[in-house]
Amino acid sequence: MAVYKNCENVTRRDCLQLGLGAFLGGGLATALQARALAAVSSSGIKRQAESCILLYLDGGPSHYETFDPKDDAPSELRGEFRSIPTRTPGMRFSQLMTELADVSDKLTIIRSICHNQNNHGAGNHYMNTGAPTRIPVSCGASVSFHPSMGAVTASEIGAPEGLPAYFALGSVPRSGGPNFLGSKHAPFLVAEDPSKPDFRVRDVALPRELSAEKFLGRTDLRSKIDNFVRITDEAAGDPAVASDDYYRQGLELVTSREAQVAFDIHAESDKVRESYGDHYLGQRLLLARRLTEAGVPFVTISDGSWDHHTKIFPRLKDRLPPLDRGVAALIRDLDQRGRLDSTLVLVFGEFGRTPTINGDGGRDHWSNAMSVLVAGGGTPGGQIIGATDVRGYAASERILAPENFVSSVYHKLGIDPATILFTPEGRPVHLVSNPTTIPELMA
Repeated sequence: MAVYKNCENVTRRDCLQLGLGAFLGGGLATALQARALAAVSSSGIKRQAESCILLYLDGGPSHYETFDPKDDAPSELRGEFRSIPTRTPGMRFSQLMTELADVSDKLTIIRSICHNQNNHGAGNHYMNTGAPTRIPVSCGASVSFHPSMGAVTASEIGAPEGLPAYFALGSVPRSGGPNFLGSKHAPFLVAEDPSKPDFRVRDVALPRELSAEKFLGRTDLRSKIDNFVRITDEAAGDPAVASDDYYRQGLELVTSREAQVAFDIHAESDKVRESYGDHYLGQRLLLARRLTEAGVPFVTISDGSWDHHTKIFPRLKDRLPPLDRGVAALIRDLDQRGRLDSTLVLVFGEFGRTPTINGDGGRDHWSNAMSVLVAGGGTPGGQIIGATDVRGYAASERILAPENFVSSVYHKLGIDPATILFTPEGRPVHLVSNPTTIPELMA
């Protein structure tokens, strides 16, 4: 598999070593042990979506070459690609988005979200949390000043039987963690590539050389030789008591029928798997669909290498077709299964790309304009929200902020964006500072 990096030379593997990835790499029991207890009260808002699949395009995809082409702009801005018509009259996408153009009647494209966080670290945080960073951060930083959408959803909605509430496929977004909600609501990482014939999820499947009978035997042996006296006073915080709980949770997941069924991507027909594409991204989107069908409320797929400062057009000829095919297949599949109305699908990065093509044939960071794809979860299809100017420099109509977008996602999931959270020290924190939603996204 190719190793994808952004302009700070950060790879997906590096991300596993930053923030939450550090303890997630230590095994399931370790990850569970790091999860502190936290609770957020339910809002009582009616849920339009039961679950959310977020495809995060780390690095910042170009709005010009995806959902906001500018045929009338000068060639030094327009670039090599032209636009194509979609199924929706008047809606045009860039020329490589052919499959998504065919399902445009089921999509909403927001063209007018903008912000002032023009580097990867800050932009990533803003778009994944709805909160700007409190202090300036470096471009390659992994920062967490606020809980991510996935962590808040896990806290508010909770986990289905036998599975965690929040999954990250591929890697954990740099700002995809729980912050003060506690690592109980951190994502369960599935770094393995489901397009591989031998795909197995570490810590969920038993080692091949270990039978279920031997595994349970070892568990029984552990209980017999572990004679530590437990301090049952909760205020004392005996780590042995907590360790028992984390070990039990890990054991339940390993032996969970729900987990085994959800991860058994090989149970899908060849036709379905082929529709997503024989590619890690398409198969992760398919796995995300299986997890949401099993009741998981939030799944993030983090896909890197969208930071095209050089050779953007040859690189997009390689990167866009799997994205186009996989996302379109997910939307068709959910629709055919009758689950599109209950599953919210989101595709975005931290910002768009510069209007001018630089001397290296690439586009640089540009937070004044970006495109966001929204489908399902009661979202009306076949619409464009907002617009950029004729050259794509900046949002010019229906200008929206990340807070409006994140508030809308929460509202669709039945979470009140005006909720006040409390840190372990009792400090009140607004879930979203501006809880105003985007009415066009609502059912």
